[in-house]
Amino acid sequence: MLRDLTLLFLKLGTLGFGGPAAHIALMRQEVVERRRWLTEIQFLDLLGAANLIPGPTSTELAIHIGFRVCGWPGLLLAGASFILPAACMVTIIASAYVHFHALPQVAGLMRGISPAVVAVVLHALWNLSRGSLKNWSLRLIAVASALLTSVGIHPLVTLLLCGAAVAAIHRPPSLMLWTPAVTAAQLSLTEPVTLSRLFLLFAKIGCLVFGSGYVLLAFLQDDFVTRTHWLTSTQLLDAVAVGQLTPGPVFTTATFIGYLVAGLPGAIVATVAIFLPGWLLVALSGPLIPRIRRSALAGAFLDGVAAASVGLIAWVLLLLAKAALFDALTAAIAAIAAFLLFRYRLNAAWLLLGGGLLGTLFYA
Repeated sequence: MLRDLTLLFLKLGTLGFGGPAAHIALMRQEVVERRRWLTEIQFLDLLGAANLIPGPTSTELAIHIGFRVCGWPGLLLAGASFILPAACMVTIIASAYVHFHALPQVAGLMRGISPAVVAVVLHALWNLSRGSLKNWSLRLIAVASALLTSVGIHPLVTLLLCGAAVAAIHRPPSLMLWTPAVTAAQLSLTEPVTLSRLFLLFAKIGCLVFGSGYVLLAFLQDDFVTRTHWLTSTQLLDAVAVGQLTPGPVFTTATFIGYLVAGLPGAIVATVAIFLPGWLLVALSGPLIPRIRRSALAGAFLDGVAAASVGLIAWVLLLLAKAALFDALTAAIAAIAAFLLFRYRLNAAWLLLGGGLLGTLFYA
């Protein structure tokens, strides 16, 4: 059974294009319909548990399935097997990017892909807002989140404040309890650039990104572009594009960034750091899930965090669009990609490839 579990998630990690929704659909097809390892109800319970904790939902669902089917060895192997193929692909692409990105053909490819990335993020933002902004108070929270981020407030601080604000409506808590965590998060950003620093940044992101893999963009923008200046906005766009083009979890964007910052050791450190919290949270959260579901206060806090996540993504989308849309062609690529996504729900990987082809033809 352990061998079958490992081979299944290696296959899903290699062929799983289309993002978290596609990953979840493939997992359901394999473990519920084909192999009957889980019932429909058991699968939905595990999906609900993965949605209630921060981190990459589809990866954490894989870890939950591994644990339910094969215990602790399954917990380790299911997650690793799902992550490994994409991480290897991204490392190879990052190596080629570092060595050849200055070539006209490669520069043109990335110029065409970047506008399509803007369309993909816009589509994700729209879908998230429909599910998260259920009333006017949550819509105001999303606007406040975008404004706080625009004036330089760290995404962690924004998420905590917005979550606490919505929770306070249900039961006024002492918001000052959050101050030490906020201060520590801000002060930690003054540490020197080392592999340990890289590990801590991505481990923090793995612990705090909640609601969607696209919230990852807000943390990457703040930590790696605005504060440390390890990346440019263009490099961040390229990293996101690679994460979209490859199968498996979108969080392998961290692998690409790690390679750009510190070569192969950086890719390994970044990958381990961003996914490690997922394993720990899955292992620890199981007994707590029923209590979280029953708590109105915890539910209100999570609603606030989800609404704030929409605001974070909206602000980062503006920054990405500013970097990617610099002429009529890039604007046209973004518009066409957005139309195909909204009207026909075309797989994002095809849109990125099409944008890259146009960029190669016109910019090379």
